Amino acid sequence: MDIVGKHVVVTGGSRGIGEQLARQFAARGSRVTVIARSVDALNRVAQDIGGNAVVADLSDDSVVDSLIEKVESQFGPIDILVNNAGLETSTPFAVEDMREIRAVNRINLEVPEMLTRHVLPGMLQRGSGHVVFVSSLAGTAGFPGMSVYCGTKAGIFGFVNSLRRELKSTNINLTVLAPGPVDTQMWDTIEVSAQTVQDVVHRFQKFQLIPKADPAKIAARTVRAVERNKNNVRDPKRLSINFWLNAAPTRIANLVLLGVKFNPTGAKN
Repeated sequence: MDIVGKHVVVTGGSRGIGEQLARQFAARGSRVTVIARSVDALNRVAQDIGGNAVVADLSDDSVVDSLIEKVESQFGPIDILVNNAGLETSTPFAVEDMREIRAVNRINLEVPEMLTRHVLPGMLQRGSGHVVFVSSLAGTAGFPGMSVYCGTKAGIFGFVNSLRRELKSTNINLTVLAPGPVDTQMWDTIEVSAQTVQDVVHRFQKFQLIPKADPAKIAARTVRAVERNKNNVRDPKRLSINFWLNAAPTRIANLVLLGVKFNPTGAKN
């Protein structure tokens, strides 16, 4: 996909991977709109990249349901949607605050689904588009103390696997970014969490299974994946076998469905 001049929308674009994705897309000639709650940080990123800033609280259903229409009415049709906004948890599930459980499920899983639902009709009508979803290595492996987070990231994989089949006969492409730990403020919180969670992290680090990745490098790989219409961006590469095994049922289902045409709008073929 030629991303020069394309309108890219990045949720959670004020810091971390989202900020780096916005900068990488802008550097390659895209028109970028960043979305987040953090007004000052968001405006700084938008000013740096010559993009647009939209302040939005994605925990509010009414905001989510009107966001795509609002952005497109102000800045034009969305060519690439990056579902990056997310929340991390590092609390043993039996004592986790129920409000936190609901919030993480909403932001990490429901919001990407809803924003994609709102952006797809326009993309289908125009005959092109790309949607990026930020999942995680945690969505394939599962880590003690991060049960809710892992569940939402696994949900992203399941959702995208199904949606990709629905869109197979269209020019709408999907990319899933699935990194391990990334050197951001979110991971810093994990490293100072409950002692039992730290013990799990230290064990994986001892075997060098979860090295911290550079968010700028992850973002650059993701932008290249969009340009090449690649399905996945996975990191660390040393755990490729983990991703491969996790995707095995998907490959089997894809073989079973060879030749079956699905109309993404539900209309009769």
